[in-house]
Amino acid sequence: MAVLEPSQIRISGTARSKEEAIREAADILIAAGAVEAGYLDYMLQREETVSTYMGNLLAIPHGTNEGKDTILGSALSFVRYDEALDWGGEEVRFVVGIAGKDGGHMDILTKIAIVFSDDDDVAKLLAATDADEILEILGDVNE
Repeated sequence: MAVLEPSQIRISGTARSKEEAIREAADILIAAGAVEAGYLDYMLQREETVSTYMGNLLAIPHGTNEGKDTILGSALSFVRYDEALDWGGEEVRFVVGIAGKDGGHMDILTKIAIVFSDDDDVAKLLAATDADEILEILGDVNE
């Protein structure tokens, strides 16, 4: 199964705060059957400990190690925001929630980081008009 399906992509997120954005990311992972509802608490705990802001308008919230039992399968959620969210003083327009089963999150994180290290790809993600276009830009995450 692919870690990112079109149903797990939101072109226009509704959250207006970091906490709401983490909840929005978790809700998509829950709906995809990748995590139990309790995973959200572990995502919020992680954020309290260390910011998941990665640079280039991207945050990657994910759960703590203690929450790994609430992960049912590896998956991503991808949410783009029309207006930047305040992420601990940084501007975020993309929130990519990650659930990695059996340590699989590091490989996924690396693939996401490579895309977001390219300013042209970030510009394409900002301009994308549908989930399929975003999936195409993120390409390698499902391989």
